[in-house]
Amino acid sequence: MRSMWKIVVVAILFAVVLVVAQAPETPAKIGLRSWTQPFKGSPEWQEVSFEGQIAFQHTALVLCDMWDHHWCKGAEDRVGMLVTKMAPVIDQLRAHGVLIIHAPSETMDFYKDHPARLEMLKIPQVEPPQALDLTAPPLPIDDSDGGCDTPDNPLKPNTRVWTRENSRIRIAPGDLVSDKGQEVYSALCQRGIHDLLIAGVHANMCILNRGFAIKQMSKWGMRCILIRDLTDAMYNPQRSPFVTHAQGTELVIEHIEKYWAPTTTSAELLSALK
Repeated sequence: MRSMWKIVVVAILFAVVLVVAQAPETPAKIGLRSWTQPFKGSPEWQEVSFEGQIAFQHTALVLCDMWDHHWCKGAEDRVGMLVTKMAPVIDQLRAHGVLIIHAPSETMDFYKDHPARLEMLKIPQVEPPQALDLTAPPLPIDDSDGGCDTPDNPLKPNTRVWTRENSRIRIAPGDLVSDKGQEVYSALCQRGIHDLLIAGVHANMCILNRGFAIKQMSKWGMRCILIRDLTDAMYNPQRSPFVTHAQGTELVIEHIEKYWAPTTTSAELLSALK
């Protein structure tokens, strides 16, 4: 009789565990920021803060162009500072089921034998849908000189000095590596992911324009969210609108919030994970 009861108890416990494991994830609430234009066609905009929901097990984080080196010394220094702040956030998101995609453009040769790159290449390619017709006005900053804020920078703009992602960013088992939009889109489809967090550099260039980043993924129907305290811009204060580098970055973030995607902060994400 006791043996039978043990079997019954074990069966009940197994059933409970199975139900919990199969239970749908409860979406977390995070604070988002955007801008709205109350009267269309007018120059008036209003900042809007609102609460959004995100299911971390159906979310990916793309780390955009967090290279080991950059042709602009100021940009490279700020990436180093971003890495320090970014690393623990990546670890926490990964631990809660977020897919981490490392996207250091133009360095795939370095990762050709890396397990995270090989795993990405195994994923069957999905043909993206017809892109939505989304357009936006020009950026609010002049970055036509390359956007370097370092006086007398020794390297010419766009000199390719990067070879890999910053080595202080850990690539863990289960992460993926890619710099191609269709590969990233295919991985998101395979995992049933619809929310795409984006961090890295640079907000006015790669963050907006890479095939795996905000513009293209938004046009393919992904819900993009920029982590605004984990990004930077390429902006030279000697160019229009002649503000500080930090203010130039804020203007680009505001542009993204108006025309492309809401933003959140690393603090909001970490709070939602508790």
